Amino acid sequence: MTAPAGKVWLVGAGPGDPDLLTVKGLRALESAEVIVADRLGARSVLDGLTAQGVRLTAEIVDVGKLPGHHAMPQDAINALLVQLARDGKRVVRLKGGDPYVFGRGGEELAWCRDAGVDAEVVPGITSAVSVPAIAGIPLTHRGVATAFTIATGHDQIAELGGGRDHTVVLLMGVGTLAHSAFSLARGARGPGCPVAIVEDGYGPAQRVTVGTLATIAQQAAQRGVSSPAVVVVGDVVALSPYAPAGLAGRDLTRFDPLAPVGAPTGRKAAPL
Repeated sequence: MTAPAGKVWLVGAGPGDPDLLTVKGLRALESAEVIVADRLGARSVLDGLTAQGVRLTAEIVDVGKLPGHHAMPQDAINALLVQLARDGKRVVRLKGGDPYVFGRGGEELAWCRDAGVDAEVVPGITSAVSVPAIAGIPLTHRGVATAFTIATGHDQIAELGGGRDHTVVLLMGVGTLAHSAFSLARGARGPGCPVAIVEDGYGPAQRVTVGTLATIAQQAAQRGVSSPAVVVVGDVVALSPYAPAGLAGRDLTRFDPLAPVGAPTGRKAAPL
């Protein structure tokens, strides 16, 4: 007897807050028989849903990657998705952020379709947009920035053009921060261009560090900045309530950079 046809859903878990999971993503999780989960974003969403009383009956397979260590190689993950679907399972591949933003979702979708497996992508909220937002940093803002580029710290940063009005968002960029800052400072942005690092966005260790391309590497070393973190470069950083007064010539004196994110106060901002 032939096993019933299974299906794979590539679901974006968002930045790790279960409330930011899409409704379609939640429905896929609730109907899944197997959840193949990443570490960043995905596991915290599953734990958060459980804490909220959401009952998931699926078997959970952890394929999370740690820096320098992959619990399961990508080829093995691809093969696992295909095999589970061929066994007739409803499979959710739960990926942090959005599957198509540095998540290898395109590779997994192509692998499934090449194997004749039905697969569907459920977009998620990428950390490249949501993590700066929780620190009060819009990637575009009228009169400040009209475009943005998302890159990884491993990309050829020196080839990124534009000035301070073209926002750059770096993912996985802590380990190469000094090199990235030096490369970007040599271009039109200059060493005085504002920079923010948002660590553990939406997590318990959330923290924001603000400086310039000339100072941010030293600040990060002094504060012990660690991954996961999102780095934002450009004048939009000056719009954050964490930015010290006068950064990029903008008056932010009504904000306290030491207050919780999104909690402006009447006190004068102090340097971070």
